Amino acid sequence: MTGAAGRDGDGMLEHLPKKVRVVEVGPRDGLQNEEKHVATTDKVKLIQALADAGLKSIEITSFVSPKWIPQLADGLEVARAVQLPSDISVSALVPNLKGYESAKEAGLKQIALFMSASESHSKKNINKSIAEATQALSEVAQQAKKDGKSIRCYISVVFECPYEGAVDPAQVVGIVKDVVAMGVDEISLGDTIGAATPNQVIALVNLLKKEVPLDKMALHFHDTRGTALANVLAGLEAGITIFDSSLGGLGGCPYAPGAAGNLATEDLVYMLQGMGIDTGINLEKLVDAGQLAEQILGKELPGRYLKATLAGRAKQAKKAALQPQATA
Repeated sequence: MTGAAGRDGDGMLEHLPKKVRVVEVGPRDGLQNEEKHVATTDKVKLIQALADAGLKSIEITSFVSPKWIPQLADGLEVARAVQLPSDISVSALVPNLKGYESAKEAGLKQIALFMSASESHSKKNINKSIAEATQALSEVAQQAKKDGKSIRCYISVVFECPYEGAVDPAQVVGIVKDVVAMGVDEISLGDTIGAATPNQVIALVNLLKKEVPLDKMALHFHDTRGTALANVLAGLEAGITIFDSSLGGLGGCPYAPGAAGNLATEDLVYMLQGMGIDTGINLEKLVDAGQLAEQILGKELPGRYLKATLAGRAKQAKKAALQPQATA
């Protein structure tokens, strides 16, 4: 089954999308907070495994100063080493014109910008006010457009800020208007500390769709309070068809105290496919990629589907090992 059905015996909702695009942010947003150094070759292997699983949108690194994110200091090397089919969109996060030049040197066709929806988070994150950040990103966007690049922009803490509390939706609308004016092609709305509830998701999307088309809007959830999948469902109800996620639930935000990992890609894909919504992703191969990530990092990842499937595989392997071996 590849599409959503009507509200029938299967309990499906007829207005849900038939297809969803999953944007994998694990190689960047996931790895950036890892304490253990990850070799460039291992990063490339992981990105390749994600592509082999069917992901068509992968954020591979960041061109932020190594002083701030040492784990991604090899961004240019990673971008140069990754060799993927032309139908796979690879992107990197860039904070300024210097970072953009690195992305351009790497030959990337898409870049990602980022800013915050609250002044306090903006100051903590990039040491700039929202106005200063807007000016800096506008300069990058102008140059990227001249060069024919596609531009994505993350807006963090759109629901709640760890320093200021609830964020006024009107503030988010104002920032979105500024970002749209830059010529950004896609906007990803981040629940950075995982505080949103489904009603808030629907309300914000309904407010923002007056400013930006639904097919240019993405949602980026963290699972800090266990509401990420519920919020995805709310996003689907509101008409969103693009969702960010991270392999195995890797990642968090160093500037957002208490922020757990991103929504796990396997959990997202499992739910969507179970609802008859096509993602184009092979779940078994995605688990293989998650297993590779665990081996590279030397630890268990928090993704629930990944844990369950790997436990099942281990049980089957143990059972097979106990079976009497046939003799010639």
